[in-house]
Amino acid sequence: MGDMTGDGSAASTYLLRQVRVLDPVTHCDRIADVLIADNKIRAIETALTSLPEGIDAAAVNEVRRPGAILGPGLVEFYSHASDPGFESRETVDTLARSALLGGFTRLMLLPTTQPVIDHKAGLMQLRARFSEQCPGLKVGVWGGLTAGLLGRQLSDLGELATAGAVGFTNAGALPSEMLYPALEYGQALNKPIGISLCRSPRPAREGAAALRLGLPSASAADETAVLAALLEQLDTIPASVHVMQLSTARGVALVAEAKTRGLPVTASTTWLHMLKDTTHLDTYNPNLRIHPPLGNPRDREALVHGVATGTIDGIAIEHCPHTYEEKTVPFAESPPGVIGLQMALPLLWNQLVEAGRLSALELWRALSTHPAQCLQQPPPSLALHQDAELVLFDPTERWEATPQALASLSHNTPWLYQPVPGRVVELWLPTDSATAGPPQGS
Repeated sequence: MGDMTGDGSAASTYLLRQVRVLDPVTHCDRIADVLIADNKIRAIETALTSLPEGIDAAAVNEVRRPGAILGPGLVEFYSHASDPGFESRETVDTLARSALLGGFTRLMLLPTTQPVIDHKAGLMQLRARFSEQCPGLKVGVWGGLTAGLLGRQLSDLGELATAGAVGFTNAGALPSEMLYPALEYGQALNKPIGISLCRSPRPAREGAAALRLGLPSASAADETAVLAALLEQLDTIPASVHVMQLSTARGVALVAEAKTRGLPVTASTTWLHMLKDTTHLDTYNPNLRIHPPLGNPRDREALVHGVATGTIDGIAIEHCPHTYEEKTVPFAESPPGVIGLQMALPLLWNQLVEAGRLSALELWRALSTHPAQCLQQPPPSLALHQDAELVLFDPTERWEATPQALASLSHNTPWLYQPVPGRVVELWLPTDSATAGPPQGS
């Protein structure tokens, strides 16, 4: 169905017959026919029996995929752009393609390139490179909160805001003495401050599994102490804050309490924290080494429940490529991070929605609508006559996560050479010539 190049070479008119339509904005979940013409949604009807005026029936590409899901494009909260600085891990082209193949129409990037994005020129150059190589993909960049991400002095946040930063983050631990001024600037500039809760470099969460496996373990207090201090500051300075990488049950409880108090805080966890926990570490697979470490089963259940209730606003992928050589080391010595943009939706759908742990709308809300709102962006939707920003996902498609099938230059995933249940089969990007779909063999 097309070739995810964004060059407009795919057919311009689609009639999707009897697809499952999901729209978290309107709480819509129903089976319908959907007509998309000239990259705009022209009709959503239970059964479309006639074409609107001006639509040439001969030009319609009719698609019949029983069981397929049509929803708003996915929005990634924060991923690592390895280019510039770490091009052996990932390039602009392979990162963009990974996002598109995974159904992401918007991609927010952390300032962890080399050099780091702590200045206006670097931010604009990175966005320009994505715009040139993949014009349909909406790319935003988090500005570095401190110079060099070293935590010693704030970057020129006003300049970064003028350049279009989606927010500011240190993408790691922020010294406590920097928190107050960071919140002051965030409030003044009306930009979210992304606070990472990662403090401990230890590879496992404390508990029975870490003891049994002999892995150095991090306490839940490493997360909750940072979070509690942050929430105390928000009582004084009500700046917009986004808590990144929430990973513990106690952290979820603190965020829930903060929201009941009306504090301006949103939160996200990562997709891998939703799918794996310490009971999966028995193989010492370095591709399960992430930061913060995987939680205990109780933590994972709390995270899933937090997404279902909206306490946790969204699910981030935090795509973090590493080369084979970097990851082929003992578990505790492995650099933290895994790739995930291309396979997150299928695996989350299979293990959470099909397993009855999240509803379809709850998952889509956490991957699309809420991330956009947290980033102060209009959310993708299925509104009629608007530019189409859509993904067609078929949960019955199967593919294998081989190096050839993965778009990323790096293959650091625990699902390498394993079957992936589901595939994005079509994508519409919000530009005049952006109808495109991933090749079936990729």
